[in-house]
Amino acid sequence: MKHIITEQLINEFKKYLEYEEKSAATIEKYIRDIKKLMDFAGGREITKNLMIEYKENLRIERNYKLSSINSFLIAANRLFGYLEWYGLSTRTYRIQKEAFVSRKRNLSMYEYKKLVMAVRSKGNRRLEMIIQTLCSMGIRISELSYITVESVKTGEVDIYGKRKQRKALIPAKLQKQLEQYISDNKIKSGIVFRTSSGNAVDRSNVWREMKALKEETHVEEEKIFPHNLRHLFAKTFYKTEKDIAKLADILGHNSIETTRVYIRTTCEEYKKQLDKMELVI
Repeated sequence: MKHIITEQLINEFKKYLEYEEKSAATIEKYIRDIKKLMDFAGGREITKNLMIEYKENLRIERNYKLSSINSFLIAANRLFGYLEWYGLSTRTYRIQKEAFVSRKRNLSMYEYKKLVMAVRSKGNRRLEMIIQTLCSMGIRISELSYITVESVKTGEVDIYGKRKQRKALIPAKLQKQLEQYISDNKIKSGIVFRTSSGNAVDRSNVWREMKALKEETHVEEEKIFPHNLRHLFAKTFYKTEKDIAKLADILGHNSIETTRVYIRTTCEEYKKQLDKMELVI
């Protein structure tokens, strides 16, 4: 039997991932990555040689970052494992961890405040509260649906992830602002950040609204994305507490190595630290 990826096969794989209780975001990404491979194959049989060709095409022709290519290959390998298509798994690239975060992606506190003030001046109260909630609590955008009227009243939010649960606290100042937002929008119960139809806000809409702030704030576009607010929370917390284990618990990380990525400094910041040491005589 030929190994050919079809829409029906992808739908079956999606159901399998749902059965495995993968998060909606993870399933969405896997399916999107698998469809990328299907488009490349164009109806051709999936062979080891085709996978090597696909890997090279992503790197040379499409100029993807190695980290992105690895994520595409991981999705494909997961599919092959599910289908028992043995011999097709493709090695990912070995990537040396970067010691520093790029200045172009390092959102500063000053820039964060510019984003908040810009949204406030536009009167987009929902986006303003979303940005402040993500940054002051350090939660993922996919976890916004756990911010409910009930949790705002108690100041505590139970967040459920992949086979685990953690408790997030709402800062007192944010709690007051959320209570006012709830009152102004006459939200009686359930999810706070919702669309006009009552559904939880879509991450793509939040992303798009944030990107639109580039022109008026003059903050580099590469810095303006929801997950960067979580990184700013992590860096600010660590700068104050210097407790990486506690930070890992707050962020819901299983490994401290993951947390280390969140608190990397820029080359410029590291150089300032070296200069302060005054070890050159």
